[in-house]
Amino acid sequence: MADRTRTYSWDDPFALSEHLAGRSGLELMQAMASGELPAPPIAHTLGFRLVEVERGRAVFECQPAEFHYNPIGTVHAGLPTTLMDSAMGLAFVTTLEQPVPWTTLELKANFTRALTVETGLVRCTGTVIHAGRRVATTEARVEDAEGRLYAHGTSTILVL
Repeated sequence: MADRTRTYSWDDPFALSEHLAGRSGLELMQAMASGELPAPPIAHTLGFRLVEVERGRAVFECQPAEFHYNPIGTVHAGLPTTLMDSAMGLAFVTTLEQPVPWTTLELKANFTRALTVETGLVRCTGTVIHAGRRVATTEARVEDAEGRLYAHGTSTILVL
């Protein structure tokens, strides 16, 4: 059996806090998508990247890889779930005039087909359904290059 290895690095996850002052959530996410600000460690760990943002919408891309696999030979459900949680959360952040602490209160994921290495690049689009003062609701879709749906979900976000 061949050895398989993977090496990666990440930036300080708390470095973002020094860039918060005077920027809206949308401005911060645009800076992250452009590479001006570093991606969070989870993005490096799972190999996904923020590629588009606008008010109420965030899009991540990811190439399913063997290191995402579970013992039954498909991508573990944790990958599309994490993509959806990230896209939905950042879509919410883009609606903020100034950053505030928040957390995912509830997450619902539905899987429509298995992801594999052969799937190719997938995109996860998160959008805001409702952005209230204390609670927001969001939705996301994971699709391949041909627009085939692999997963979809919703979340409730609590502003702390």
